[in-house]
Amino acid sequence: MQLYPAIDIRNKKVVRLTQGDYDRMEVYSDEPKNQAEEFALCGAKCLHVVDLDGAKDGKLTNFDTIKSIVELKKLFIEVGGGIRDEERIKTYLDLGVNRVILGTVAIENISFVEKMVEKYGNKIAVGVDASNGFVAIHGWKTVTDIKSVDFCKRLRSIGVETIIYTDISKDGNLQGTNLEIYEVLNKIDGLNIIASGGITYYDELKKLSEMNTYGAILGKALYAKKLDLKTAVDMIEK
Repeated sequence: MQLYPAIDIRNKKVVRLTQGDYDRMEVYSDEPKNQAEEFALCGAKCLHVVDLDGAKDGKLTNFDTIKSIVELKKLFIEVGGGIRDEERIKTYLDLGVNRVILGTVAIENISFVEKMVEKYGNKIAVGVDASNGFVAIHGWKTVTDIKSVDFCKRLRSIGVETIIYTDISKDGNLQGTNLEIYEVLNKIDGLNIIASGGITYYDELKKLSEMNTYGAILGKALYAKKLDLKTAVDMIEK
């Protein structure tokens, strides 16, 4: 299983939100590049980056900050937040980002996702955020009537290989993740599931790995020092 320490960027700073709420934000570093270097020194091979400003307003406010992380050339980097058209996809891939994550657009225009997957292959991933088993969009503010597991199956049927699945109720609460949903999702043939939201304990990482989860995103648990990245990497990836 691959571990993806997370860097969420707002106003060029490393922050964490609780359950996606911009009013419940903590700042952890003024230098995202330095945070990425620290993760690499701890043995991380991958990095999950979210442009929170991009997600909110669709602008490339943090482009230079993300560029500085990419230029380290030390990590496999996936980026999400405000990626809604091919121009933005191409901008990030041309920069050297390894994989881009589509969110709300996957619900609103699934034919676009299919075209992008046909063109860019496994450089395209989709973030599926779920509230009580239903897909949530627009920064988690709108809960649809689409069942999240069914949507994951549909995405796989159009060629999507990697899904970042977040149980919103668990995100940022430091009380554990939803292991049961990953048991279900890992049974979808040919789909790589990256678990996200609330991972807090080493035992959870072991269980996710044992059920052949493709990846796990580590966020607030790292910043709150509930998990040590080097310990997690040594335990899971070696």
